[in-house]
Amino acid sequence: MNSFFARKFVIQGIIISIALLIIARLFYLQIIDDSYIHSANSNVMRKVIVYPARGVILDRKGQVLVQNEPVYDLMVTPREAKDIDTALLCQLIEIDKEGFIKRMDKARAHSPYRASIFEKQLSSRTYAHLQEYLYRFRGFYVQNRTVRNYPDSIAAQFLGYVNEVNEKDIEKSNGFYRPGDYIGRSGVERSYEDLLRGKRGVKNLMVDALNRPKGVFMEGRYDTLAVSGEGLVSSLDKELQILGEKLMKNKLGSIVAIEPSTGEILSYVSSPSYNPNDMVGRETGNNLMKLLNNESNPLFNRPIQASYPPGSVFKVVAALTAQQAGVIDENTSFFCPHGYSYGGGRGFMRCTHYHGATSLIRSIQVSCNTYYGYTYAKMIDSRGLSGPKAYDLWYDAISKFGIGHKLGIDLPGEKGGLLYKSDHFTKSYRNDKWRSSFNISLSIGQGEMGVTPLQMANIMAIVANRGFYYRPHLIKGIGDKKIVKKEFTEKISAGVDAKYYTPVIEGLSRAVNMGEGTAFANRIAGIEMCGKTGTAQNPHGKDHAVFFAFAPRDNPKIAIAVFVENAGYGGVWAGPIASMMVEKYIKDTITMPKHIQDRIYNANFMPAPKADPKKADLKKTTDSTKSKKDTTKNVNRIAAVKPKETIVHHSAVRRNHE
Repeated sequence: MNSFFARKFVIQGIIISIALLIIARLFYLQIIDDSYIHSANSNVMRKVIVYPARGVILDRKGQVLVQNEPVYDLMVTPREAKDIDTALLCQLIEIDKEGFIKRMDKARAHSPYRASIFEKQLSSRTYAHLQEYLYRFRGFYVQNRTVRNYPDSIAAQFLGYVNEVNEKDIEKSNGFYRPGDYIGRSGVERSYEDLLRGKRGVKNLMVDALNRPKGVFMEGRYDTLAVSGEGLVSSLDKELQILGEKLMKNKLGSIVAIEPSTGEILSYVSSPSYNPNDMVGRETGNNLMKLLNNESNPLFNRPIQASYPPGSVFKVVAALTAQQAGVIDENTSFFCPHGYSYGGGRGFMRCTHYHGATSLIRSIQVSCNTYYGYTYAKMIDSRGLSGPKAYDLWYDAISKFGIGHKLGIDLPGEKGGLLYKSDHFTKSYRNDKWRSSFNISLSIGQGEMGVTPLQMANIMAIVANRGFYYRPHLIKGIGDKKIVKKEFTEKISAGVDAKYYTPVIEGLSRAVNMGEGTAFANRIAGIEMCGKTGTAQNPHGKDHAVFFAFAPRDNPKIAIAVFVENAGYGGVWAGPIASMMVEKYIKDTITMPKHIQDRIYNANFMPAPKADPKKADLKKTTDSTKSKKDTTKNVNRIAAVKPKETIVHHSAVRRNHE
C-alpha cells in the first residue's frame, strides 16, 4: 500500500513538473523572448479593409452634385510601433507631440495587437509627403478610402452629410458597420444609405519587417472585392437650384419647385444654408458645432420642417372643396363691405378692400377674405349637421390636399404641418355646440392651421394637374437602369372633380395677368403664369412674404412656392423670386428688369445677432433717457405701414368674437 501511494506522488510530481515547465516556456516565449515576433514580422499577413466608393448623386440632366475624392487613414498597431521618429511623424501629419501621445493611448486602449485609426482622412498632399518616409514608422500603414465632395457647394439640406458611425449605429446594423465606418446622417445620404454605402471588401497583403508590401497573400485567393454604392439621379435642376440659393442669400425661408406631371422636385432651397464641403474632412466636428450654435439655425430643413399659416393659398383649397361639397358654384357671389361680420355682429374679419359683389373667380383674383368667411360658414353651419360633424367633413376634404399630414417625401424629418380635428375644438370650447364663428380664421388659412413650403408647392401642383398629384420626391432614378420607387408613381386624388378647377385657375391667372390682380407686377412676358401673392402677419416681427404659382396655364411644367420670412409684401419680395425661377426653368432666361433683380439679390433680412447681456443692459439704460416724442414718432411710422393683403390671426379673430 505504501508503494502504491509512493508511485502516485511520483506520477503527480512528474505531471506538475511538466506543466510548470510548459507554463514557464510559454511565459518566456510570449513575454520575455521576442525573437519569434521578429521572425513572424519578417513575413506577416495584413488584412486591409477595402472601403467602397459611395454612390454618386447627379442632377436631372446628369451633372454631378456629389462625387468622391480619395483620402487616407493612417493606421497603427501599437505593439509593433517601436523605435520610430516621433518628431518626424508629427511634422508630416501636422500634429504635436501631445496629440501623438493621445492618439497612441487611444489605440492601445482599443487593442495593442490590432490595427486602429491613428489619424483619419489625410489629404492626398499630406499622404504624398508621408509615403516617402512610411517605411521608417514600424507598425504604421495607410488605408485608402473616399469622402464626399460637392463641386458646386449647393443643396446642403437636400443632400445631407456623412459622418462616422457611433455605437448605436453599430448595434442597429446587425454587424454591418464597424468602428471607423461612415454613415449617411441626414438628407438623401440618410434616406438612401442602404443603396449609397456599397459593400466593403478585404485584401490580404504580405509585408516585411519594415512594413513594406511584399505581395498579395495566396495570389488574392482569399480576397473579397468591394462593391461600390448605387448611383442616384436626382430630380433637381442644378442651374435652377444655384439660382434659387443666390436669390435667397441673406434671407430666411424656402423655395420649393415641383414638376406637376411627375412630382419630381426641381428646386429645393432652405435658407440660410451651409457649405456641404464643411461637413467633410478633419474639421467636420468643429464645423458641425459652429452650425449647431449658429443663431440662424442653418441645419433646420425649412421646406419640410417649418410650418406657417397658409394664408391666401388656402383660399384656393377652400374654393375647390366648397364647390365639391355643393355649397357654392362658379356663379355664387357674396357682397364684401370691407370685411365679414360673424357671431351675430359681435365679430368682424377685415378684408383688404371694399370689393362689393364678388364672384368666385374675382375672389381668387383680388383675394377677398369676406368671400371665404361666407364660404366657410356655409360649409360648417348650413349642411343640416352639428358644427363638429360638418367640420369633420370639411377636415376630410382639406386633408386630401396634403394639409395636416406628411406627404412622404424621400427625406428624413418631414413634418405634417397643423390641422386639428373637431375634438380639439370641442375640448377647447368645452362643448360641442360651436359653429363657424368660433374658428372663422380657418376660412382664410390662419389661426390653428399650418403648412410646410413643400405642402404649399404641392397644392399648386394639384391645381396645375386639375385634381391629383404624385408624391413629391427628390430621387428620380436609382442606378444605371433609372429605377423609380413604386410609391412615387402612384397617382393620388385630391377628391375634387376636374371641372371645379376651371374658375379657380381663371382667378389665379387673373391675379397675375390682369391689372386688378394682387400679383400683376410679377407677370412674365410670353408665359401665362397662374399664381397668388400673400403677406402673412407675423406677431414677432415684420410680415412674411409668400408667393405660390404654376406655369404655364396649359400643360404646366412647374409649380412653385416661395416663402421669405420677415420680408414684408409678398408681391415685392417672394413674387419676383418665383417669377425669375419660373422664367429661368421654362425659357432659360430672365427678363426681369435689372434693378429689381439687384434689389432681390442684395436684400438682407437676416435677424440681427443677439446682443451681449452686459451690453444690452448698458443700452437699456441709455435708451431710457430718450424722449417720449421720439417714441411716439416711431409708433406712428410703424402704424402707417399696412400690408397690401392682410392675414389675420386666429387669436385676433377670437378676441373680436368675444
